[in-house]
Amino acid sequence: MKNPESGTGPMKIYFCGSIRGGRNDAQLYHDLIEYLKSFGKVLSEHIGQLDLVDERDIPPCQIHDRDITWLKSADVIIAEVTTPSLGVGYELGRAVDMGKPILCLYRKIDDKRLSGMISGSPGIISVVYEEIEEAKRWIAGFITNL
Repeated sequence: MKNPESGTGPMKIYFCGSIRGGRNDAQLYHDLIEYLKSFGKVLSEHIGQLDLVDERDIPPCQIHDRDITWLKSADVIIAEVTTPSLGVGYELGRAVDMGKPILCLYRKIDDKRLSGMISGSPGIISVVYEEIEEAKRWIAGFITNL
């Protein structure tokens, strides 16, 4: 899919998912990122690596600067926010300030609820899903309607 801003080049997608907050959804991130590749280039593809520990060997300032550069260059932000993550929350706040289109995917588990700072933000579209195929339909509709 072409970049919606300029109409040329591949769409740049920034995917957000928990790293240090917990890697229980690593396989899900991997599968979603593989699907997102059908729409464009996923800048943060490493989030889907099943063996990703937490980038311990990279200085935190380098992680921050790299990820902010990717956020700035992204055409769209897709986040899987079921596993709470301070870093993902920070990224989403920055992306809202940048005016980026943002889709947050959340699996309802037991009586847990998505943070009101995300679900209540007018700059974020938040959806609840149960199965990955449903998440993929939300992604396709979101990207198609950009």
